[in-house]
Amino acid sequence: MTYELYYWPTIQGRGEFVRLALEEAGVAYVDVGRQKNGADKVAAELAVQATPAFAPPFLKAGALTIGQTANILLYLGARHGLAPRAEAGRLWTHQLQLTIADFVNEAHDTHHPVGVSLYYEDQKKEAKRRAADFVGNRIPKFLSYFEGVLRQPKRRGGFLVGTRLSYADLSMFQVMEGLRYAFPKAMKRLEGDYPGLVALHDQVAQRPNIAAYLASKRRIAFNEEGIFRHYPELDR
Repeated sequence: MTYELYYWPTIQGRGEFVRLALEEAGVAYVDVGRQKNGADKVAAELAVQATPAFAPPFLKAGALTIGQTANILLYLGARHGLAPRAEAGRLWTHQLQLTIADFVNEAHDTHHPVGVSLYYEDQKKEAKRRAADFVGNRIPKFLSYFEGVLRQPKRRGGFLVGTRLSYADLSMFQVMEGLRYAFPKAMKRLEGDYPGLVALHDQVAQRPNIAAYLASKRRIAFNEEGIFRHYPELDR
């Protein structure tokens, strides 16, 4: 089966968490949004779904259409060795992914604290205040939590779940990449407190399938249209 991933063509966004899982699993997939007239194809498919997603990303897997990033990863993890086989392990991985989703939402809100439909330039004053709290309080709170998970005795191998890589590790890699792009000064100052997460990031980046993906044209560069955006005035 060839999966069809539906997401916007010019940004990493929430679709990138799904791309990383598909790439690591080495499965065939079509990134529909990056085809010719891809954005139109994504919008058209979104409009005709029997069980419509609120917004991309969504994944077509045979007769199934699955929306929401964490939900897609729950599906892929069970089928491609990116989550434990036992129910408790799968739910724990899903729980971590939902916490990552909360983290990602807060990162997004640093540049859009008032309204998603407004331009960044329309809310710069509020963004500076929100970003200061995010850098000073929320990044350390989230990273401390995930660092603590890694330090639990049963987390051998440096992974978040058990002794093998899961989709939660791939997603944590993406979060670290995004934070480094959006807040390079802050992350340079903070990273020393989270050696486990830095090591996890590096370990994921060196995996053969991920390394090949990162070096390829399939990997969209970070930019100021995505979730993680670099505005120097917010990197205090």
